[in-house]
Amino acid sequence: MKKYILLLTLLLSSIAFAVEPKFNDNFKQTKNEIETSSPGKIEVIELFWYGCIHCYTMDPYLDKWADALPDDVVFKRVPAIPRKSWVPGAKAFYALETLGLEKELHEKLFDAIHKEKDLDPNNEKALIDWVTLNGKLDKKEVKSAFNSFSIDTKLKKSYKIFKEAGATGVPTIIIDGNYMTSSTMAGGEQNAIDITNYIIENIRNDKKKSN
Repeated sequence: MKKYILLLTLLLSSIAFAVEPKFNDNFKQTKNEIETSSPGKIEVIELFWYGCIHCYTMDPYLDKWADALPDDVVFKRVPAIPRKSWVPGAKAFYALETLGLEKELHEKLFDAIHKEKDLDPNNEKALIDWVTLNGKLDKKEVKSAFNSFSIDTKLKKSYKIFKEAGATGVPTIIIDGNYMTSSTMAGGEQNAIDITNYIIENIRNDKKKSN
């Protein structure tokens, strides 16, 4: 059952915001509650697509933020699949995870698409070739990672999260399965980070009160 919306009552005067957090303006409740997989933690998910220039722009902000997360917060990237053409990019991300290359090649894959502009994020064959070359792996191993049963399961979950959240685009940041914001909603990448932190702080305070 959907959780009741939290009363986000953190005093704005105590925090410096470039944009004032306003419910249903620069953040909102998800359409349905998204099941989290980090018991005892506040889970933050970024829905993204490798072909999205706004996701590419958002990525360094999230990297910097994620590097300094407190112990009670977990960050996960989830490739969005609102349409079939985005499946190859989603498979590429999960293949990098499977092959243990996400930290090494995630940013480089973004660069190849948006900086070098020599890679089609919707072309699975091209993505397999790129991962093979840059990961210095056997092509059969990479193909196997792209088409494994475990990745198929993850793709179905990605599709479900996007749909259940009621997201309409990427990047979308989902906080604790109940709230979401984005650089578009917040009016900028850093604003989206600030609002995410604001929601996290309120969720943390609410949990303390309930204990």
